[in-house]
Amino acid sequence: MFQNMSLSPRHILDDIALCLVFFTRLPLPVFDFRGRSLAAAIWAAPVAGLAIGLIGAIVYATAERFGLAMGPAAALALAATLLTTGCLHEDGLSDVADGFGGGNSRGRKLEIMRDSRIGAYGAAALALSLLIRWSALSEFVDPTQALFALVAAHAASRGVLGAFMHLLPPARSEGLSAGAGAVSAETAIAGAVLGAIPLLLLGLGGAVFALILLGLLFAAFRALCLTQIGGQTGDTIGALQQVSEIAVLLVASVALS
Repeated sequence: MFQNMSLSPRHILDDIALCLVFFTRLPLPVFDFRGRSLAAAIWAAPVAGLAIGLIGAIVYATAERFGLAMGPAAALALAATLLTTGCLHEDGLSDVADGFGGGNSRGRKLEIMRDSRIGAYGAAALALSLLIRWSALSEFVDPTQALFALVAAHAASRGVLGAFMHLLPPARSEGLSAGAGAVSAETAIAGAVLGAIPLLLLGLGGAVFALILLGLLFAAFRALCLTQIGGQTGDTIGALQQVSEIAVLLVASVALS
């Protein structure tokens, strides 16, 4: 896989570090990425997801060790993942909900998505995202289940991002997505494979069902973005991550409980 992408061990480490810097707010040292772009490094996004999921699982296990019920433990784990990412993808979800829901033309939708203010659609989308994820995490009766679910959800939901960037053109000529560069087919495939592997933590049946569900959501959201704005933006990438994370957590709540 990496041979086809022509990645040296140094590039692999650089790409992982770049994704950790971009997708998290962890206090990492300053790195010299030697010209590596986010588009080239996006295959490593599931590795950042793995780190985020582990942090949430550690908080969940710690809360459970101190005698907290599953509901509060799930809330604290969710809060830990939000702090780790700086609500990067939640921001995208709210912007997409406001833009797609409130705009009556492609230009107006993009204008609303760029506005930093949050509207009713965005607030409702955020509330539902948090509620569904908390509800799913609250279903687990021990920290091991939460660990498997969080790692699978955060890794797999970031594994689809490269493919999304590869298959859809940027909807704007400027912005985060356009500035990231073009994602190659090899990079997109590598990210998807890395993101899919942790789904095996849900069991074979759970992994297969999660893959099917992720594929259907991916296709539907891709079609929606093409219809609404003619491509993808950084906000739509964030929204896709959120929808995918929710999907895997819901599957995990059934497969692991």
